[in-house]
Amino acid sequence: MSSALTTPASAAPAPQPGRAPLKPLDEALAELMARAAPLPGMQAVSTFDADGRVLAQDLVSSLDVPAHDNSAMDGYALRAADWADGAVLPVSQRIPAGSVGHALESGTAARIFTGAPIPPGADAVVMQEDCEAVDAGVRIKVKPRPGQSVRRRGEDVAAGAVVLRRGERLTPASLGLAASMGFDKLPVAPQVRVALFSTGDELVMPGQVAPADMKPGAIYNSNRFFLRALLLRLGCTVTDMGIVPDRLDATVAALKEASEQHDLILTSGGVSVGEEDHIKPAVQALGELVLWQMAIKPGKPFAYGKVGGAHFIGLPGNPVSSFVTFLVLVRPFLLRLQGAAEVTVHPIAVPAHFDWPKADKRREFLRVKRNAAGGLDLFNNQGSGVLTSAVWGDGLVDNPAGRAIAHGDLVQFTPFPALMA
Repeated sequence: MSSALTTPASAAPAPQPGRAPLKPLDEALAELMARAAPLPGMQAVSTFDADGRVLAQDLVSSLDVPAHDNSAMDGYALRAADWADGAVLPVSQRIPAGSVGHALESGTAARIFTGAPIPPGADAVVMQEDCEAVDAGVRIKVKPRPGQSVRRRGEDVAAGAVVLRRGERLTPASLGLAASMGFDKLPVAPQVRVALFSTGDELVMPGQVAPADMKPGAIYNSNRFFLRALLLRLGCTVTDMGIVPDRLDATVAALKEASEQHDLILTSGGVSVGEEDHIKPAVQALGELVLWQMAIKPGKPFAYGKVGGAHFIGLPGNPVSSFVTFLVLVRPFLLRLQGAAEVTVHPIAVPAHFDWPKADKRREFLRVKRNAAGGLDLFNNQGSGVLTSAVWGDGLVDNPAGRAIAHGDLVQFTPFPALMA
C-alpha cells in the first residue's frame, strides 16, 4: 500500500524498554486503508451540487458531443476546392448557432457562426479576419484546407463511451462534461457522517470568553475550526459535539453517543499517555484500538480503532500535529470510504533553500513555502503548536527518518492545495 505522500519508507525508531515500537507511517496507512471499506449505497444529487463528490457508477454518454460537425469560429463555410486566389464567392445563406442550414450550392459560401452546424457540401471554415465582404459575396484571402476550423461530430465524446468512471472525484470540469451529455443528476457515493469533538479542560471556544478574561492555562480551541473545514472540503457531513471534559466517564459517553449515528468519530486531544488522556481506555472499553502512535513528527499520538459500527480516529491535540495527521492519514481514509479510486498525492522534487542539519529518528513533515527562485524556504519555528507555520507555508516537505538536509538538496514537496482539494 502506497503512502498518501509517496516518499520512500523509513524504519521506525527503536523502542524504549517497556514500550511498543512506533508504527512507521507507510505501515500505519496500509493498515488504515485496508479497513476503509467504501460505504454502501448511492445518492442521486443535482449536477450543480456534485462538486467534490465521488461517482458511484460509470457515466456513459447516450449521444455524440458535439452532436454534429460544427464551426469552430465565426467566418465563412465553403468547399475548399471552390477557392481561387482573388475570386469572390456569392454568400448563399447565413447560419447562426442554433440554426441548421441547407446544402451548400457549388461555388458559394455560407456566413457561419461559432457552434453552427456545417452545411452539407462544405468542408472548411475560414475565420472572418481572413475574409473580405464584397457586396453580396466574400473574398477569401487565404487558401483553405479541407477540415479547417471544423469540429467533428463526436470528437469530444462518442455515444456509448464511458466518460467519467466510478470512483472519480468530481471537479468543476467534470460537472460541465456531465452536463454536456444531458445529466442533470449524478449517482454519487454517500457522504461520510463524521462526529467531531475535542477533549481538554483547558479548551475555551472563541466568543465565550474575552482574551483579557482567559484563566491561566486556558487556550482557545483552534483544532475544531480547521478540522471541520477540512471535513467539509472532503464532502463529509459533520456533527460538532463540542468539547468533552477530561473525565473517563464523559469520554466513554461521548464516544458511545457518537458511534450510534456516524460512520467516523474524529477527536483531537486526549490520545497521549498522560493521566488526563482518556481516549485510549475509553475506546478500548467500547470497542477496539488497532493503531496507537506513529513514527512521524509532528503527530506521534495518532490512534485508530472501532467503536460499535463506527470508525474511530484520534488526532493529537497540538494544532500542527492535528493538521498534518489529518492531511496525511485522515484525508485518504475518508476518500476511500467514499469509494474514491485515487487517494494518493504525489510529491514533487524541489530544491531546499535551507539547512536542516539535525536528522530526527522519526519521519518529519516540515512546513515550507516556495520562493521566487524556485526553491523552498523553511518556517523558522517547526514546533507542533505553531499553527502560523501552516498559514505561512504553502506545503509540506516529507523528510525520511535519519536524513539531514543541506541547502540545494532535492526534497519531496507536496503543496497544501493538493492535500486540501
